[in-house]
This record gives sequence, structure tokens and C-alpha cells, in this order.
Amino acid sequence: MITLGSKVKDTLTGIEGTAIARTEWLHGCVRITIQPYGVDKDNKPLGSHTTDEQNVEVVQPLETPKVKTGGPRAHGAPGVLRVL
Repeated sequence: MITLGSKVKDTLTGIEGTAIARTEWLHGCVRITIQPYGVDKDNKPLGSHTTDEQNVEVVQPLETPKVKTGGPRAHGAPGVLRVL
């Protein structure tokens, strides 16, 4: 399983970037969304790219722990950060 925040590469297209989302579909398909590095000619971030998880290889694992900021169902006081 790909850890979100890791630096990854799509082995089919060669696109490299940060894994920003993981979606799991009804019949078992798991997809990873990659935010590529860099900007376009208008200095805007490049568009994200989504591919099947089996096409993604980790270039550099996430080194810092994920921080969960909570949400409507978070336990504890509002605004308290929790480290997973």
C-alpha cells in the first residue's frame, strides 16, 4: 500500500510527484492520485494524475508522521492535532 505524502512515480507514464489521494472502488480497484512537481507556462501547479496503485512505485517514503487535524467526528477538543 502506498503511504500518502510519499514521493512516487507512475511506472507507465514516468510522472513523478507526491501521492496525495488514495481511492478504493466498489469492485477492488485502488487508485493513487499524484501531484506532479513543477508549474506550467503560467506558473500554475501542474494538474494531478491518477493511476492504478500497482503502477505506482515509491521513490522516497514519507519521513514525517501524518498529522490528523480532526473533523466533524474527531474525538477530543476542537482544533487539537493528533499524530497517527
